[in-house]
Amino acid sequence: MESYLNENFGDVKAKNSSDEALQRWRKLCWLVKNRKRRFRFTANLSKRFEAEAIRRSNQEKFRVAVLFHKLHFNLSMVTDLSSEYTVPEEVEAAGFKICADELASIAEGREVKKMKIHGGVEGIANKLATSIDYGIPTSEQLLNQRRKIYGINKFTESPIRGFWVFVWEALQDTTLMILAICALVSLIVGITMEGWPKGAHDGLGIVASILLVVIVTASSDYKQSLQFKDLDREKKKITVQVTRDGCRQKISIYDLLSGDIVHLGIGDQVPADGLFISGYSVLVNESSLTGESEPVNVNYGNPFLLSGTKVQDGSCKMLVTSVGMRTQWGKLMATLSEGGDDETPLQVKLNGVATIIGKIGLFFAVITFAVLVQGLFNRKLQEGSYWTWSGDDAMEILESFAVAVTIVVVAVPEGLPLAVTLSLAFAMKKMMKDKALVRHLAACETMGSATNICSDKTGTLTTNHMTLVKVCICGKIKEVGTPKETSNFASEIPSSSLSLLLQSIFNNTGGEIVKNKDGKVEILGTPTETALLEFGLSVGGDFQSERQAVKIVKVEPFNSIKKRMGVVLELPNGGFQVHSKGASEIILAACDNVIDSNGEVVPLSDASTNTLKDTIEQFAGEALRTLCLAYMEIGNEFSATSPLPTKGYTCIGIVGIKDPVRPGVRESVAICRSAGITVRMVTGDNLTTAKAIARECGILTSEGIAIEGPVFREKNEEELCEIIPKLQVMARSSPLDKHTLVRHLRTTFEEVVAVTGDGTNDAPALHEADIGLAMGIAGTEVAKESADVIILDDNFSTIVTVAKWGRSVYINIQKFVQFQLTVNMVALIVNFSSACLTGNTPLTAVQLLWVNMIMDTLGALALATEPPNDDLMKRAPVGRKGNFISNVMWRNILGQSIYQFVIIWFLQTRGKEAFHLDGPDTDLILNTIIFNSFVFCQVFNEISSRDMEKINVFEGIMENYVFILVLTCTVLFQIIIIEFLGTFASTTPLSLQQWFVTVFLGFLGMPIAAALKMIPVG
Repeated sequence: MESYLNENFGDVKAKNSSDEALQRWRKLCWLVKNRKRRFRFTANLSKRFEAEAIRRSNQEKFRVAVLFHKLHFNLSMVTDLSSEYTVPEEVEAAGFKICADELASIAEGREVKKMKIHGGVEGIANKLATSIDYGIPTSEQLLNQRRKIYGINKFTESPIRGFWVFVWEALQDTTLMILAICALVSLIVGITMEGWPKGAHDGLGIVASILLVVIVTASSDYKQSLQFKDLDREKKKITVQVTRDGCRQKISIYDLLSGDIVHLGIGDQVPADGLFISGYSVLVNESSLTGESEPVNVNYGNPFLLSGTKVQDGSCKMLVTSVGMRTQWGKLMATLSEGGDDETPLQVKLNGVATIIGKIGLFFAVITFAVLVQGLFNRKLQEGSYWTWSGDDAMEILESFAVAVTIVVVAVPEGLPLAVTLSLAFAMKKMMKDKALVRHLAACETMGSATNICSDKTGTLTTNHMTLVKVCICGKIKEVGTPKETSNFASEIPSSSLSLLLQSIFNNTGGEIVKNKDGKVEILGTPTETALLEFGLSVGGDFQSERQAVKIVKVEPFNSIKKRMGVVLELPNGGFQVHSKGASEIILAACDNVIDSNGEVVPLSDASTNTLKDTIEQFAGEALRTLCLAYMEIGNEFSATSPLPTKGYTCIGIVGIKDPVRPGVRESVAICRSAGITVRMVTGDNLTTAKAIARECGILTSEGIAIEGPVFREKNEEELCEIIPKLQVMARSSPLDKHTLVRHLRTTFEEVVAVTGDGTNDAPALHEADIGLAMGIAGTEVAKESADVIILDDNFSTIVTVAKWGRSVYINIQKFVQFQLTVNMVALIVNFSSACLTGNTPLTAVQLLWVNMIMDTLGALALATEPPNDDLMKRAPVGRKGNFISNVMWRNILGQSIYQFVIIWFLQTRGKEAFHLDGPDTDLILNTIIFNSFVFCQVFNEISSRDMEKINVFEGIMENYVFILVLTCTVLFQIIIIEFLGTFASTTPLSLQQWFVTVFLGFLGMPIAAALKMIPVG
């Protein structure tokens, strides 16, 4: 079966599946009872094609706009900027001078001319009643007016579906519809022949069973839909930095309004349409909107920023012009949101299993119906009443047909693929509480198969709370970890050197020091930048004064490829100065001079270079992150288009920043190792620092290899194949190195790889990995967008929890499949063999519907929602080649099926003698005993299925309240069916002895299951 499934349903991958693969498996699943329910949690391909059409239209529209701008418009030709634009009355009455449609047309159409007519960015800001420096006023009345005129930053979403919608969908099950027709015919024939109410019992029994199945199914589906809605809400919690009332603050992107001043940095998603106010080196990736992969330069000449695009490089300030459904991104997202998530490989495989078993069930159902009808015809021939047909004969044919249809109901395990969704929804909800937000369903199940985790260091293995503790400046190493040490430091070095250090710290930074809305000083930026700025303030520096004393001419932001950042300053007394900071050995290699103990600039000798290198090694050996700060005078001329110099700098100093290892990381790494998961550290830090941290975390062992990115890059394929299995630490790595490592692990070594990432440049590796894990705190929006799971607390221990939940999902679904296939097999064989050998079936349509509900919806609830336990992390991972329906499962299914079939067959053939049954109701009592035994076999088999290999299946059972509740409800309702609903369910009350024996026969399945688990299988 596994090879058939892989061949026909194996094209769908955990991520990046082709549309052809998604369409192919749908065509193979032709035997479906309820299409709406079966395919509810699969991708809506037609909506995706619609979204792609919008993207292509955008691409063409923007291309035309750009060409028009280039060919027909340049400033020298603009002589007439007069405008016929008239401000609508309601806009003017609200205090604004430009309407929403006019604003939308400017950004969307890249209308430079129209923008100039309105006075450029500043003119539009004035017409929007906002200030480029202070932002919009925050009085509630003014905000409401703004919302009314320009709208809110939300796109149209499909409304939440109510409970009755799910009831209606559950009713659209083809087999239930056929049974409903059977029930109606049964009611008409029964009432005509036997009158009311006696003649209505059979028909009403089927109707009641159908309603019960529908209500339970709809309740389960409705609860799942609410869980997915909650998760969708969590996914949308994106914040952005704005200036309002002169104060910097973080707000949700959904609270943005036209006129807001937004601060964007590398890796941010542009949250609305807007115009560039100021910034440096801004490159924007518009592929999400237009499909064009080439990044666009955004500057004063091309100031248009479009919602949904990503900042690939640089930083800027933006004026929001259009929000929500007035942007192309809003329209695109409204369509995309209906496209749904890709189905997961397990969902597809189980659809395949359901189709195979459904075909077998359909075959058996047709044969069963043919045998039962042939039996009736034979009897009529023997009686000589071939030409005389009564209502009883019609009822018998109808009952045979109902049994055949119900066999199809039981045989087509519609619940298999839906159990995956139920288990995933349950796991995702629980994982949210454990600080992991799953963005794609497939990530849950894939994480259970993970064999490798490639983890970042900073913020994942460490706390990301950085403090500057050591400085090497003027040839001296100073401790600055306490206020007293910091105070001594400021007084012990020359004032000129301190002044230069502060100028470098406060100007060459991606961070900022601002006043928040409470009036308190707040440091914004990465933890590294924050540590430097905090140190600058602690030694008496003034951020605003330093910024106002010079003019920043050019900024080259830090990125993980260059491992440095730089800034060009225009000095107040004339001339330009470049400041550079970054990876210590890279910046030091670019230096020709150094500041000596007197604060004088002197040439960098070999001895001085070696001393500084030793200092870097010393800091790194103490697990400190090291940065080198340098500067250079570049004369009186500099063009903003010129690149920053790469040589000739003067080393100001080296700083050591402490970032402690997170508590519990060492234990989590040990858990991974015992679970067969290899943890590798991939970091941009110095090799010595990386090794020190890796040893502290338990990642680097005596057999492991630690290597630098540039060395790794130079290796050929043969050398990589030799190194990668032992590789535990990669330092000074670039995003390309991480991508190469992941690709080799996945393709050459066929490992299932999880990768963590936080930066924009990590997106390719996150995309390439089987599971991309983005950091929720330090991660950029670009990284989060490329990830499958967002680690909300940036903690490595949470990644281990995700792996545990992934394994739990995989094993829970295996348990449910084992349980359901056992019931399928026994129900099919029992009814078919009975029909062929005795001419009737022991289980009626109503009874089979009840059995179907036990094994389908209730079974899924009980087994697919089992929480994870620590033992899950003591077994080897499934990996890429593991069979889903394993040999262990086949052993348990076949063993349990044989036992149950033998019991039912014994009761059918020897039951009357065994229970000393005689009298007119003998057949009814025997069929009730068979039905009760069969149901209790399933109840105890459900308990045995809690663990497929362990004999003790009661461990932790009381902690799973869902399992206990389902089991209790099943037993209670079974008692009610037997004792009180006999008229409708074709049962009769049993004696205490009969109850004891039937329950005991069910219970015997547990020691049988325990004995089966002792049989070794490959």
